[in-house]
Amino acid sequence: MTVNDIPIISFFQRVLDPLIIMGLLYISSMMFGVPFSGYALVLMVLAFFISSAVYQHIDPYRSWRTGRMWAYVRDVLGGWGVTTLLLIWLGTVSGLVDHYDRRMVLAWLVMTPFALLASHLVVRQTSIRSRGENSEVRSMVIVGANDVSVKFAETVSRHPNLFMSVRGYFDDRTEDRRPSNMREPMLGNMADVAGYVRQHNIKMIFISQPISAQPRIRKLLTELQDTTASVYFLPDIYVFDLVQARFDNVGGMPVIAICETPFTGVNSLIKRLSDIVLALVIQALLLPIMLVIAIAVRATSPGPVIFRQRRYGLYGEEIIVYKFRSMTVAEDGSKVTQATRNDQRVTRVGAFLRRSSLDELPQFINVLQGRMSIVGPRPHAVAHNEQYRKLIKGYMLRHKVKPGITGWAQVNGLRGETETLDKMEARIQYDLAYLRNWSLWLDLWIILRTVAVVLKRENAF
Repeated sequence: MTVNDIPIISFFQRVLDPLIIMGLLYISSMMFGVPFSGYALVLMVLAFFISSAVYQHIDPYRSWRTGRMWAYVRDVLGGWGVTTLLLIWLGTVSGLVDHYDRRMVLAWLVMTPFALLASHLVVRQTSIRSRGENSEVRSMVIVGANDVSVKFAETVSRHPNLFMSVRGYFDDRTEDRRPSNMREPMLGNMADVAGYVRQHNIKMIFISQPISAQPRIRKLLTELQDTTASVYFLPDIYVFDLVQARFDNVGGMPVIAICETPFTGVNSLIKRLSDIVLALVIQALLLPIMLVIAIAVRATSPGPVIFRQRRYGLYGEEIIVYKFRSMTVAEDGSKVTQATRNDQRVTRVGAFLRRSSLDELPQFINVLQGRMSIVGPRPHAVAHNEQYRKLIKGYMLRHKVKPGITGWAQVNGLRGETETLDKMEARIQYDLAYLRNWSLWLDLWIILRTVAVVLKRENAF
């Protein structure tokens, strides 16, 4: 048994969930007296593969393992929502939707997520009661008393559903070099680990030691071969500022991603599809308004209708970003001055466009081109990038995703001018938080909040 692969979770993923999803479709067809045809079988197979892929990437069981049950419920419902949208899209473009009884399919789509949650809850409670009666809590010790190991012990204590009990620490360092917030006792030095494990029948050992301690770790592993304990390493990567950290492999060799884009695999496809669909819909709805704006810009001040400016895009590569021209100048050199309140360079039409954010509408063309996303860190002028990358730690990490028309920073009060370094640092922190916590639901929430912010016309000039 591994730390993360609790047998119940493995049972859900491999057996129970597929049976519920496919079985409820059959039950639904029986409820409405609809023959279970070959088309229903096709839907069953599609639902199985699509839901498996969606839940694999959303991974609701991660929330389950850490005891965050509301997050778990959200992930299960959200994952089924994504599955439903994909099934509807496939059925529409292929014409299969015409071969199904709509009442049957609707009942199935509504019942399935609640049946998943109900079955999980029943099995979970049964497992907890069973474990409680038999006291099957796995004992563990930690080798290495440091910030990482203390944080790990606190996590285990907060989540009793992990069924793990921390007995204490082993470390060769003196007391003054150990963390002051250790709750569990010191049990001895590294030389005492094997004997303690044998005497107390310890089930699990977690080693939290730096690479410099390799000779001692090697000696310890040799001694532990005379025990039946499972041994794990706690990597000290958590002392770094992680962005989408995950385990991976290259050519079969395990590696740890410390700083990675959230848009890999299916996430990349979901992000791009949502961008294209939303950009096309918005462009179609706002095309008359864009034509009126173009005429107004052209008629009220000399210069081009569209302002083209160099910005940094994905991976810091230069892209051209479009905006309706709102100023009498078109700065794009080594020095660019941000617009300020009552800026004399802003035209009368431009002032309205900036307050209402209508000057950003041409950027939906950038989205369709693949240069930008609807939601992401706002692109800064190249001159500003070169200035702030030297002043703000982690500034360039925001370019691990495509820049966006709106972003997490903008809906949190950091829209418009950032006249101080503190404000720019705050904006970057929101951008990095977006990278760490991205989900399709976060994108939709940001879009909804953007509408509210624009209607209030906050910080736009």
